[in-house]
Amino acid sequence: MIVWLNGTHGVGKTTTSVLLQRLLPKSRVLDAEKVGETLMDITPGLPEMNNFQHWPPWRPLVVETARHVLDYTGGTLVMPMTVLVEPYWREISRGLAQHDIPVRHFVLHADTETLRRRIADDMVTGPASPFRLRHLEPYAEAARTWLHNEAEVVDTTHLTPAQAAQRIADAVMDGTSTAVSDAPHRGVG
Repeated sequence: MIVWLNGTHGVGKTTTSVLLQRLLPKSRVLDAEKVGETLMDITPGLPEMNNFQHWPPWRPLVVETARHVLDYTGGTLVMPMTVLVEPYWREISRGLAQHDIPVRHFVLHADTETLRRRIADDMVTGPASPFRLRHLEPYAEAARTWLHNEAEVVDTTHLTPAQAAQRIADAVMDGTSTAVSDAPHRGVG
């Protein structure tokens, strides 16, 4: 199984994935960004793009990497990766489905003010990362148009990463949804 953690850059996917891995038996973290980094290391470089996800090889390589790792290790892969382009998500999820790999797709969400504060306070990537700030509107658009309908939304606005990881682990291990019926979208508050 794959537990995919989606959401905008700076919402806490990487931190949550490490904590989630500790809660799920026989799980490992596979960051699909490393597949993109491999493509970025090709010399001479691939055609110039502002995002490695736009390179057509990235998506099937993510599928094949996950498939081979699962074939080798079994268990669960926790995959923290922002995917905001709907056709890209469809390509990845179809590829995994063709290999009979079940996917639990979660979106870590926070309101814009909280996201801006987290990005400003992040000392790992540097305060107010322009890259992360540039993705706030594309995330909001994806959330409005398709993303929140395709995943279980975990509203992290008032949650610590440990609390978010626990909610996701509970949902995965119980086979239940994290959705709350009175929320304006599929999510938890």
